[in-house]
Amino acid sequence: MLIIGIAGGTGSGKTTVVHQIMNELPEKEVGIISQDSYYKENHNLSFDERALINFDHPRAIDFELLVAHLKELKAEKTIHQPVYSFVTHNRTEDTITTHPRKVMIVEGILILANPELRDLFDVKIYVHADSDERLIRRLKRDIADRGRDMDEVLNRYQNTLKPMHQQFIEPTKAFADIIIPNDKYNTVAIDVVRAVINQRIL
Repeated sequence: MLIIGIAGGTGSGKTTVVHQIMNELPEKEVGIISQDSYYKENHNLSFDERALINFDHPRAIDFELLVAHLKELKAEKTIHQPVYSFVTHNRTEDTITTHPRKVMIVEGILILANPELRDLFDVKIYVHADSDERLIRRLKRDIADRGRDMDEVLNRYQNTLKPMHQQFIEPTKAFADIIIPNDKYNTVAIDVVRAVINQRIL
């Protein structure tokens, strides 16, 4: 199994890169795991308390479960990924049944910040985008998909996202094998990644 980690700041375009990589690959050969599914469960906290959690800090992620799940997939075992709700700031009762694939793509802002998880990746990718571009994308997404208002998103960006990006996310670029600029010039990097994957699954 080839495990590819795709990191980058919030709104950097990681999901777009994942889709670009997958576009020309056999669907049954590739699976995706999102770090967003692995936020820790917080059933012991009230909604107001959960809303104050810093979701951009590594301690918000259940890395232990994510590492365990990847190891199970590597051992050809099926896993049940948690499902996280950004509306309630908590895990739901649902899970997603995920079967082993020849290629597993793991994407998320903090996946290169954890050494044990990092060691499981055969290819480490960092998607780079300018901070203003990332803010615009984050605004659009959180208002449209996560029921936030503009003031809430901007406050969170200023007080949490930006400092966490500078402290925990941007430095992980140093661990990347490939840095992809998220603009029209990223086609060569995408092709390199596709070539690596094709070698493994053919």
